[in-house]
Amino acid sequence: MLTSFRSFPFRKTAHLSRRLNRLFTVLAFESSADDTCVAVVTSDRQILSNVVIRQNDLFGGINPGAAVMAHQANLPIAAKRALTEAKIDISNVHGIAFTRGPGMGVCLSTTLNAAKTLAAVFDKPLVGVHHMQAHALTALLTTPTHKPNGEINPAYPRFPYLTLLVSGGHTQIVLAKSVKSFRIMATTLDESIGRTIDKVSRILQIEWANMSPGSALEKFCLRPEKGILPDIFIPFTPVMPGRLAFSYSAVHSHVDRLLALNGGIESFTSANKLAVARIFQNAAFIQLEEKLKLALGDCEKQGIKINHLVVSGGVASNALLRERLRACVTVSPTNSSVETVFSPIQLCTDNAAMVGWASMHRFLAGDYDEYTINPRPKWSLEELENDSQRPYARSSTPFSRDLSTKPKML
Repeated sequence: MLTSFRSFPFRKTAHLSRRLNRLFTVLAFESSADDTCVAVVTSDRQILSNVVIRQNDLFGGINPGAAVMAHQANLPIAAKRALTEAKIDISNVHGIAFTRGPGMGVCLSTTLNAAKTLAAVFDKPLVGVHHMQAHALTALLTTPTHKPNGEINPAYPRFPYLTLLVSGGHTQIVLAKSVKSFRIMATTLDESIGRTIDKVSRILQIEWANMSPGSALEKFCLRPEKGILPDIFIPFTPVMPGRLAFSYSAVHSHVDRLLALNGGIESFTSANKLAVARIFQNAAFIQLEEKLKLALGDCEKQGIKINHLVVSGGVASNALLRERLRACVTVSPTNSSVETVFSPIQLCTDNAAMVGWASMHRFLAGDYDEYTINPRPKWSLEELENDSQRPYARSSTPFSRDLSTKPKML
């Protein structure tokens, strides 16, 4: 007779008792979209390895079938590299983490199955992580807690803080109340800012070999020559002024309309493209700034003191956006105390280091998932708090941690 896999005992207490007063090392996986990522992270905030294998964009976006095939080909390579670069083997890993969601189901399943299999075979605890939670907590991994002279670093985010999540899949302003409690204050009603930037980069036919379309548009806008507006130009208008919500399909459609009014992209000179690209980028960033001011105002009305704004996601790597957001939260005297904190450029886009760190508080508390866990392609950040109250596989002996060590970036 076959026995249900769920019924096998899991030696949770033994896992932790063997590692009391030692560093906890996590092997983490991420494949929510089209990047195959594996990393090794420790409880003292060391990133021992962070491997990202990107796919070539051949379809004008993510093709699920091609993406999952690439994940299956790349994952063994990425996992081997991550352990090799960290100078450890699986016996030195104390827990295995993976992105459970949200994301593309077929892509999520690739690393989910790998993580579950490794955890079961090598008797390791397992934790599934929320992708956007991982982005929101990255700054807690990479920002030093103290200055070189030993003083507390005022830039280290402390709850509650606002986090601006800007990527190809999400555009959200989130109030982070703890590592597992989040309130979404604003989200997009249609397209994300990252998806819109990529689309506009393509329709303007900006060269983006060896980089993402969004990075190519940023680089294109930095060219020294002067842009010239097309013959027919309609200015961009504010999007839903006074409302805490985003809409980027309107901005995207505006560029489409400008092209149509002027006879298509074939009629645009390089100077025309440059002018439209710069004005589009400005309109996209203005929307972020205006909604962020509304969110800060709402927090102030509710008596919620915000000292830090954490910005993460792929779009957060844009240098001009970083400069503008810093200015945005200090332009008003009432918001002058808000410190803007950005993830390092290499950790803005999808990566497994952030997944490993986001799992750490659960590992240290002995709070694990079962090996039968499934992906959650649709999963709101706000559901995490309720999820944390469900019965998980738990150890009675929490793992003590020390977060005073400064992060190591490889």
